[in-house]
Amino acid sequence: MKKEQANKPRIHDPLHGITLEKIVTSLVEQYGWEELGRLIKIKCFTSDPSITSSLKFLRKTPWARQKVETLFLRNQ
Repeated sequence: MKKEQANKPRIHDPLHGITLEKIVTSLVEQYGWEELGRLIKIKCFTSDPSITSSLKFLRKTPWARQKVETLFLRNQ
């Protein structure tokens, strides 16, 4: 079975090893909550924002997480 896994092509994931918390923290440091809320129009960035509440929302909401990850990758 190990041979089968070794022969499978590996997909390069640019977010491999980067936690969602690190992504959100990095974006907040770079843009601040106000600008981040303008760039990605989701309530967790505009209404009493915090890392904790944002992480809870983003983990449950795939479309919002995708927008955050895309913005993060654009700035790398």
